[in-house]
Amino acid sequence: SKIEECDKQRMKRIEANDPVAMRQWGREKYDKGDYSSAFKYYTKAAGLGDTEAHYWLSLLYQNGHGVEKEMGRVIHHWEEAAIGGHPRARHNLGWLEGNNGRYERAVRHYIISAAQGQDESITTLVDVYKGGYVSKDDLAAALRAHKAAVDATKSPQREAAEAYWISSGSKGTLDQA
Repeated sequence: SKIEECDKQRMKRIEANDPVAMRQWGREKYDKGDYSSAFKYYTKAAGLGDTEAHYWLSLLYQNGHGVEKEMGRVIHHWEEAAIGGHPRARHNLGWLEGNNGRYERAVRHYIISAAQGQDESITTLVDVYKGGYVSKDDLAAALRAHKAAVDATKSPQREAAEAYWISSGSKGTLDQA
């Protein structure tokens, strides 16, 4: 069957130390509730530099799925993912800094995340602008950068792929695959 052939090809990629294949297999295990296997594959993929795998490890530690809840490890994996360009991890670091009263650092994280196309960071920046924590010029620049990032991802092919992904009943967005 096609599924068996795909799984066979993926296992070959995993055996060849392909971090994307490892992360994707980890995601399948995660979606099935097999968190210990997900942890194993995410850890291998993260060790090979897969940014998304770091983010998924943060979720395991944050929710205590297959591992002890441990905020220090959550933060570590957010930092690794953010350094690698993961917008949601960067946004989460902004949230953490804001909760700890480090508003300038929080705003910097939100601006970077917004420039990567993270919608929630724009919403947060508008809120903190109202509170006086971000200047009008910085907010305007963040809005322009966010629009440019979002526009750069638009294409008829991407929209068709996204529609197919959703119609297939797959979980999450195509970007999270």
